[in-house]
Amino acid sequence: MRALKREGDGSTPLGRFPVRQVLYRADRGLRPQIPLPTHAIRANDGWCEDPGNRNYNRLVKLSAQSTADQLMRADHLYDVVLVLGYNDRPRVRGKGSAIFVHLARDGLTPTAGCVALHRRDLLAVLTQLRPGSSIVVTC
Repeated sequence: MRALKREGDGSTPLGRFPVRQVLYRADRGLRPQIPLPTHAIRANDGWCEDPGNRNYNRLVKLSAQSTADQLMRADHLYDVVLVLGYNDRPRVRGKGSAIFVHLARDGLTPTAGCVALHRRDLLAVLTQLRPGSSIVVTC
C-alpha cells in the first residue's frame, strides 16, 4: 500500500474511494441486487491500463490490437468486481488504473494493486452498498 501510487508499481492506493459500479459475470452468478450501477461483463470487455491511451482507466471494448486488461477471465477473480473511484475524476495519466475490489486467489496472495476478498466477504460487502458508499484503504 502507498499514498502516492503510480501505474504498474503493484501497490494499492491508500485513501477513501467511492464505489462507482459493480461488474459481474452473468454466466457465473446472478446480477447483484444493489442500488448501484451494474454491468454484466462480456467477452469483449476490458479495462485500459495504458497511460498513453485516451481511454486510460476506463472500461473499453477489446479489439485485436487492444492491450487492455481482459475482464472475462478464466479464473474467478472477476466474477464480482467493485470498481473504485480512484484516479477517474479527473484521470491523471500514470497515476494508476483498474483499482478494484475483487475475489481473492486461494491463499489471499497479493494483487497488482487491488483489494481482494474471499467470496463470502465480498458478497457481504455488496449487501451494504448504497449510493455514495466508499471503501477505505488504510494501513
